[in-house]
Amino acid sequence: MTRLLMWFFAPALALAGVPSLIAIRGAHVVPVSGPDMAQATVVVRDGVIEAVGPNVAIPQGAWVIDGQGLTVYPGFVDALDDAGIPAARPAAPAGPPPGAGAAPAPPPARGPEDRPATESWLRAADLVRPDGPHVHELRSAGFTTAVSFPMQGIVAGQGAVIDLGGERAGDMVVDTPAAEYITTQTHGFGGYPGSLMGVIAYIRQLYLDAGYYKTVRTAYDQHQAGAPRPAYDRAIEGVLEPPRILLPAARLVEIDRMMRFGKELGRKTVLYGMAEGYRAGDLLKGANVGVLVNLKWPEAERDGDPNAYVTLRTLEVRRNAPSTAAVLQKAGVPFAFYSGGLTTRTALVRAMKRALDAGLSRAGAVRAMTIEPAAIYGVADRLGTIETGKIANLTVTDGDWFEEKTKVKFVLVDGKKYEPEPEMPPPAANGRGRAPEVAK
Repeated sequence: MTRLLMWFFAPALALAGVPSLIAIRGAHVVPVSGPDMAQATVVVRDGVIEAVGPNVAIPQGAWVIDGQGLTVYPGFVDALDDAGIPAARPAAPAGPPPGAGAAPAPPPARGPEDRPATESWLRAADLVRPDGPHVHELRSAGFTTAVSFPMQGIVAGQGAVIDLGGERAGDMVVDTPAAEYITTQTHGFGGYPGSLMGVIAYIRQLYLDAGYYKTVRTAYDQHQAGAPRPAYDRAIEGVLEPPRILLPAARLVEIDRMMRFGKELGRKTVLYGMAEGYRAGDLLKGANVGVLVNLKWPEAERDGDPNAYVTLRTLEVRRNAPSTAAVLQKAGVPFAFYSGGLTTRTALVRAMKRALDAGLSRAGAVRAMTIEPAAIYGVADRLGTIETGKIANLTVTDGDWFEEKTKVKFVLVDGKKYEPEPEMPPPAANGRGRAPEVAK
């Protein structure tokens, strides 16, 4: 009779894949929300953490994983990436198609009303794919979540908190929109905006336009009869939607400038980069801005000219940038790490080791990869710690993740088990995520 039942239910079990009820028993658990547990059990049901603790009873029917010798962390979060977003399609050829006449030249930019390099309406939630770039690599390194953004242009688009798993794009999205990604990219003189001053003026005008647009829209919604209908503007709508903005801040002067700029724009602000964050502990203390530290520390080009002139300031930044995290921790400034284009665990651990060697505590490093990014993006009620009721995103290793010899055994993403893939050699340098050098 038992064999008959097993045969009858076998197709259903095959379709179900990974069991929906999992217990990791007897592991070293790092909950982040409280002290480490030397021997504890984590129970996951239907993608949610059901129980955690040293005396947790294992429910009947659970798939039990022996946790002896394993360490369980909350799933790591990459706080700024373009993970899962396919590369932009190549631009159309500049010339006319064969056999056609000369193509008319595009009209010159007239100014802010053209909104060049603004695609604020783009949503990472609409673009991500489970097989998109860096998803498998980050997951194999121990990351279960990324905050992913379109990254082309000045106002590049709206990010989303995504889980690095699932069979469909809709399975990945945890929260959207997370923030608006803004850069200070210029088009060079001859284009608009062609300078840093022009870019800042351009962004300022965009947000002034957004304030006016919102006022007019609100007035119209309250008194529609007989009033002229305001035109819909997708660029402005895209600016108004996200609850916070990301602003670039590598140098000390930029950190100060962008803190002031975010306040002027009236938006909750998150600063990213922080190459000179080691000089900004007092400045950032109590500033009430989010801080994202790039793990790809500034360094010399691997194939650069060894005889090229390098300023003392540049050398100073290359040496001291890894101490940024320790300085921020000492000053009591919450911060999160982002990968900056590093996708292999080997590269990430080596970068993290430089921060640890510079004085960052291991507990602080774990927080910067778990609860702190979750708090910055407003999803700490769902991610970042191992607690009952939170999403079952777990990183499971055979030791301390920060040691090079440690291996990621598997991760759980929304309660589904994924095993790491072999590390691939790093791709040729293409500039993605490269930490900006401080001005020479």
